[in-house]
Amino acid sequence: MSRLLLVVDNVKDWAPYYPSDDVLSFDQYLQLSNAANSRVRVINLCQSARYLSRGYYCSLLAEARGHHVVPSVMTLNDLSRKSLFSLELEELDKSVIEWLNKAKAESCDKDGVKRIRIRTFFGQAEHPELKPVARALFERFPCPILEVVFSYRKGWNIETMKPAAPPDLSEGEQDVFAAALDRFSSIIWRRPRSRRRYRYDLAMLVNPEEQLPPSDKKALAFFEKAGRKLGINVETITRRDYVRLPEYDGLFIRETTAIDHHTYRFARKAEAEGMVVIDDPVSILRCTNKVFLADLLKNNKVPTPKTLILSKDQRDVAEYAAEQLGYPLVVKIPDGAFSRGVMKAENLKQLREALKTLFKQSALVLAQEYLYTDYDWRIGVLGGRAIFACKYFMVKDHWQIYQHGANQTVDSGGFDTLPTYEVPRNVIQAALNATRLIGNGLYGVDIKQSGNRVAVIEVNDNPNIDAGVEDRFLGGELYTLVMQEFLSRMEESRRR
Repeated sequence: MSRLLLVVDNVKDWAPYYPSDDVLSFDQYLQLSNAANSRVRVINLCQSARYLSRGYYCSLLAEARGHHVVPSVMTLNDLSRKSLFSLELEELDKSVIEWLNKAKAESCDKDGVKRIRIRTFFGQAEHPELKPVARALFERFPCPILEVVFSYRKGWNIETMKPAAPPDLSEGEQDVFAAALDRFSSIIWRRPRSRRRYRYDLAMLVNPEEQLPPSDKKALAFFEKAGRKLGINVETITRRDYVRLPEYDGLFIRETTAIDHHTYRFARKAEAEGMVVIDDPVSILRCTNKVFLADLLKNNKVPTPKTLILSKDQRDVAEYAAEQLGYPLVVKIPDGAFSRGVMKAENLKQLREALKTLFKQSALVLAQEYLYTDYDWRIGVLGGRAIFACKYFMVKDHWQIYQHGANQTVDSGGFDTLPTYEVPRNVIQAALNATRLIGNGLYGVDIKQSGNRVAVIEVNDNPNIDAGVEDRFLGGELYTLVMQEFLSRMEESRRR
């Protein structure tokens, strides 16, 4: 059973709101005995969050007691470091900029700098135009009430951010805060009664809008079903559920990962909370950048196509690549996925054009010898053993397994799923050798085979597992294998 506590400096600070037994003063929380076998959620609403203040100690004590608290000590520390929250608002919704520009004329200007002060409440804002920035800040710095100062110097930036408390709020802000708190406590922190039947809770991060997700809806349902049979409640979450991570025992990322992306932040947060994580942050870091991966495989003598790392500032870079690799050759950006950012050059003119295009996206580009095959192997590896094997065939009259149009995938090739024992031994061994360098998670290793030659193209930290494709041979057993791995790791974690 879980309990939600609201901690304030003094109970009278809660006077404008409905009375509740869940509201405690800091001194009451200090004396609270830690109930065994219960999950306690704490919303820290103390006025001061400075180092060694009541607010700081509230979060510190909550974490020491195993309570899940918002804001965490890490968030409070991050808010004290301006370098961590400097944000270029041009990246955000245009409505935010428009609102700030309109409000600028009404703001004070004492030292030649325009400043606007707002407050956000659990990722909500009083003005609808500010909801995008409020949500983005709450995802990065989960804090119940956040006071944000925008300043204008050639463009809008965040100058300061600090936690605020209920006594700081105006009457209008009190209404917004109460509504946001009600939504947060009833939706974000809810614990459905059905969960009590399960030994463990597993969050499965997905993006419903993703065009080419790692798992389709049927596969996600199969994961949920396999988990339930093993006593694991598998629940899909999205990027908006970042603050809910401590509710779970594990995190399974089924969304395409990247470093400068919320998937990486989810993985790091989950790992910091002591959760079982697949994909773990190290695997994401090592797999999503092909420059790092190419160097790692080469230095550890894992067979790969001949590969060059090209620099944007390198002289005669196209001529050098052509001389070393010959034609045709392939050039790719370090963080492409699903064959995006990969181009083939048949001659010097095409190579120059390809490099010009790709260097606009990255200071480094990979160039590889082109190995023609009718298909690519994809070997799925989990916990150091191969669990599935697929042949992905090239699109008809195309050189890749995916063919992309201007803004979407136009076509993909066929596939054939085999039992791993029917795959050539050197292909399986190459996959295992490659993944040992990455970690102990779930990977998909892309391999080309030409005669006796085997070459690892890349290792994916977030491999496709789609219904009717990767599971064609094992069926439901494939999903059970993944859930069994989570179960073993969560049991091990609980024993520690």
